[in-house]
Amino acid sequence: MEHSRFERGTQRLTEVVGEAGMQVIELLRRVSPDMARYTIEFSYGDIYARGALDDRSRQIAAVAALSVLGHCRPQLKVHVNGALNVGCTPREIVEIILQTTLYAGFAVATNALLAAQEVFEERGALAGITG
Repeated sequence: MEHSRFERGTQRLTEVVGEAGMQVIELLRRVSPDMARYTIEFSYGDIYARGALDDRSRQIAAVAALSVLGHCRPQLKVHVNGALNVGCTPREIVEIILQTTLYAGFAVATNALLAAQEVFEERGALAGITG
């Protein structure tokens, strides 16, 4: 039996970004249950359920895109958590963000690095990120 977009999305959200993503969904539900549902159904039930990319590649793309946007700190932190969940190392995440300096500038990359640092500290994952 095929899962609904909502069921599939909830499963993918939990697999990829875990508790950090569910916290965002719960906050959204309080103010807009529709937006919470749209996020689960479209973002995770449709896009994250596609087969062409693996979860690690998707999280690399998400961290890079959110870093470059420069105004999505909560979402960036969720996807830094997601990147760690799917096998990216803190050092790789730092390198991904450093790469964005070329396209978005130092201020944007610095802010993204500080957001990533918060996640690393929360998860006790600071060791070995310099090099």
